[in-house]
Amino acid sequence: MVQAPQRDETSVNKFEKFKAEKDGLAIKDELEHFARIGWEAMDKTDLEHRLKWVGVFYRPVTPGKFMMRLRVPNGILTGEQMRVLAEVVQRYGEDGNADITTRQNLQLRGIRLEDIPEIFRRLHAVDMTSVQSGMDNVRNITGSPMAGLDADELIDTRELVRKVQDMITNYGSGNPEFTNLPRKFNIAIEGGRDNSVHAEINDIAFVPAYKEGELGFNVVVGGFFSAKRCEAAIPMDVWVRPNEEVVELCRSILEVYRDNGPRSNRQKARLMWLIDEWGIEKLRSTVERQLGRPLATAAEKDAIDWEKRDHIGIYPQKQEGLNYVGLSIPVGRLFAPDMFDLARIAEVYGSGELRLTVEQNIIIPNVANENLEVLLTEPLLQKFSPNPNLLERTLVSCTGAQFCNFALIETKNRAVELIHELEAELHIPRGVRIHWTGCPNSCGQPQVADIGLMGTKTRKDGKTVEGVDLYMGGKVGKDAHLGTCVRKGIPCEDLKSVLTTILVEQFGATPKA
Repeated sequence: MVQAPQRDETSVNKFEKFKAEKDGLAIKDELEHFARIGWEAMDKTDLEHRLKWVGVFYRPVTPGKFMMRLRVPNGILTGEQMRVLAEVVQRYGEDGNADITTRQNLQLRGIRLEDIPEIFRRLHAVDMTSVQSGMDNVRNITGSPMAGLDADELIDTRELVRKVQDMITNYGSGNPEFTNLPRKFNIAIEGGRDNSVHAEINDIAFVPAYKEGELGFNVVVGGFFSAKRCEAAIPMDVWVRPNEEVVELCRSILEVYRDNGPRSNRQKARLMWLIDEWGIEKLRSTVERQLGRPLATAAEKDAIDWEKRDHIGIYPQKQEGLNYVGLSIPVGRLFAPDMFDLARIAEVYGSGELRLTVEQNIIIPNVANENLEVLLTEPLLQKFSPNPNLLERTLVSCTGAQFCNFALIETKNRAVELIHELEAELHIPRGVRIHWTGCPNSCGQPQVADIGLMGTKTRKDGKTVEGVDLYMGGKVGKDAHLGTCVRKGIPCEDLKSVLTTILVEQFGATPKA
């Protein structure tokens, strides 16, 4: 096994110090106690940090109302699971809702600390977990939303994603082997031709590739966004078969990163910083030693040769007579009545399954031909349309200042309102992907968008106001690359005119009469 280097403890940051004092996963055994004493009586570090190891997030902007981040491997839920989550958020009235994230995941809002033990019992009963979903852990593992449905897919990612999650989390019960990474970590497994998971922004991503006629994965590593730096993943020069080799490689890379990754400066602690220090060749050789065997070199090219699909609309599956229906969920926000309706619709018209996408939308698979016409009359599909306007169709947003203390501006509500105004005034000839993020942490991924908007504070008329930095040029699908910041400090109140000009001059929009 690769040995962790001796570290200069004087350079260790405060996060490493409190992690050394008590593993974050130890909080699992204290939840009943916390529920009894209340959040105001908790140790500050337990409250603000260690709870994140079980997916529970204290939010200073909504004190006493917590966020819970789930794990939804490959973005797949059952109707029963969605119904249980609806019952959880329904309890909190106007404070309760759920957001679909850009990692095919769900975050529940309004949660009360005294209810968490019972919520966890309910999640366990329907095979769900929130363990290791925050702080220095591997986040939700993404996979192709069309896995098992698409006639043109190359590899069904569902089982692989689940196996990697089970390895990392010990089947959802928590795994101390991987609860003390230097920083958060993202893994994606792509099975189609269109790079549906945005492989380029993950610490590890598996991309379909043929090597000597055999189908497997090329591996790219090091992609990430942060407040200080954003980088696309780079080739590791590794090819693996679509079986246990994927799980073994994930384990070995995580072990090498855990034992050797930089820990003194949290702004320089993601995997790419270790690659900067070592070089990709040393990372590869060290992973081989950890794995105990040589790795195959990468295929000459990958099989990503399609433009990115958004899966909104009605499409035939490879199973004859069945279809999937993709619904646009504006900025990914769901309330309890929506969630109950989605569970019911999935069970009545489909197979009881729901799928989340990294664009914050929902797919209902396995809808029989004869059920389509009636499904389209459901009132919920007026709100969550399979045929939305083009700007709404591609809109993505982070949580924003309404619920997140890191956000510098409100995003979701503002994004929806502004898009509706633009659509009322302009003819939009094609989709334009507009992404909002409330702060430089880039949860809304503005760097992958046609137009990315990053929250900031700026000055106007001598006053500090909410504003955005403007990113442009992000490309997804084949030949994916990150966009760049082209203008800083646009006041939000001026944003409509700025976007109107961009849409007209660069995307062919025309004013309505």
